[in-house]
Amino acid sequence: MEKRFSEMSPHELALKIGEFTDHARKAEQMGMMSEYMVYLRKIDMAKAYLMDPESFHPGEIYLIEDRRFTIDYMKGTFAWGRFEGEEAQHAFPISVLKRIKKHHRCHEA
Repeated sequence: MEKRFSEMSPHELALKIGEFTDHARKAEQMGMMSEYMVYLRKIDMAKAYLMDPESFHPGEIYLIEDRRFTIDYMKGTFAWGRFEGEEAQHAFPISVLKRIKKHHRCHEA
């Protein structure tokens, strides 16, 4: 029986991500787009277990595919929240959340 991502070491996760990447590349080359998408999701899931869920907090805003996403709550390596202007709640592995870059202004003397 195969281990869950939560039971794997960082090294094992990295190997699994490499394996999934190879499978995704082959599926894409063969035109099997649904299988390709499944492997991309598996890669996202595995990458989430290499990240620290404690560094993500409710109320924070991230980007997902250029859309603003606000975290309502965290559950393990998943962030549950809403896209700007929507009521429906969604869950995403934290690996797909992109931090919004803050612009710092230079103060001239």
